[in-house]
Amino acid sequence: MRIKNIFAENNDYIYRKIAENMYIHQLKGWPDFTWNTEALLTRLGEVRHRQGRILGLMSSAGFKLRENAVLDTLTLDVTKSSEIEGEKLNTDQVRSSIARRLGIELAGAVPADRNVEGVVEMMLDATQKYTDDLTADRLFDWHAALFPTGRSGMHKITVAAWRTPEAGPMQVVSGAMGKETIHFEAPDAERLPAEMNTFLNWFNTEPATDAVLKAAIAHLWFVTIHPFDDGNGRMTRAITDMQLARADGTPQRFYSMSAQILREKTAYYDILEQTQKGGLDITAWISWFLDCLFHAMDHTEETLSAVANRAQFWEKNRETPLNSRQQYMVGVLLDEFFGKLTSTKWAKMTKSSQDTALRDIQDLIEKGILEKEPGGGRNTTYILTA
Repeated sequence: MRIKNIFAENNDYIYRKIAENMYIHQLKGWPDFTWNTEALLTRLGEVRHRQGRILGLMSSAGFKLRENAVLDTLTLDVTKSSEIEGEKLNTDQVRSSIARRLGIELAGAVPADRNVEGVVEMMLDATQKYTDDLTADRLFDWHAALFPTGRSGMHKITVAAWRTPEAGPMQVVSGAMGKETIHFEAPDAERLPAEMNTFLNWFNTEPATDAVLKAAIAHLWFVTIHPFDDGNGRMTRAITDMQLARADGTPQRFYSMSAQILREKTAYYDILEQTQKGGLDITAWISWFLDCLFHAMDHTEETLSAVANRAQFWEKNRETPLNSRQQYMVGVLLDEFFGKLTSTKWAKMTKSSQDTALRDIQDLIEKGILEKEPGGGRNTTYILTA
């Protein structure tokens, strides 16, 4: 009896050691995730409480204020989701594309590049049609929108279809060529149809799991499968936003998970790697996700404050005549203007001459919209009046 117990203990030890060198999708039982509900209840309750508070606050806000808050949040979500992947999108183009698709009037709207339109199209389909089933064809449409040329940069990729065996293993690596560190390797391409079928059936039918917890699980599950040649991160975040819209019960977005993931990018990749190399108990991942979501909601009040300030400004100055350059620059200053405003910076940003910039600025000073900052020294700087 003692020998049998030792043998069983040794077997368990061997299994644990083997499991340490395996990815989560290779474990027996995948994808039957487990988690400690009791350990998550407090944070989940806090997230749910704040979620209700935000939705209640927005429901009592005026239509225009709510509309602008949605526009701000979606713009942030699209730009930051791409920035996580190292791609910086033009914020004005993203904002204009979203406004046009949602029928929101926007002064100074600009045409959007094809790559911007594709990301916006995917994100709006995910959040505005959140009640529709997520299907393979729908994911293929998103992927086609992200890669309209059939290429990722200069490389030809498989578009609107699962990645193929010919592309080789899908690995997440870092480090110089020849000294790469492999952080993760996704399931083999041959497994993808069955893996995605299981995921989509769960995503569309699983009613028992709390909707916020389901967003955390869906995020981990999809990014672990990594079913496409490229764009998996952005599509993962679109699926997350879709499930969070289901949790909110509204297509109107007032907080950006992507923006918060970007703020916590190092921690995000660390916990993701730990989870993908760990066991099927994903309590630590869900806990991190809930914390990140809670912090994302922290910034909602900042967004609403900025929206309210803009609305008050334009209401106050609705009869004040401004040319297109002034409208554009005031809009920039009301958002997140980086650094100090000078006439040289004005000229560069509006593609005008230095003389024109000075005339525009002086006109705004006379109208009580701009004022000189004290102690400007050789280079005079300007700020919006309080």
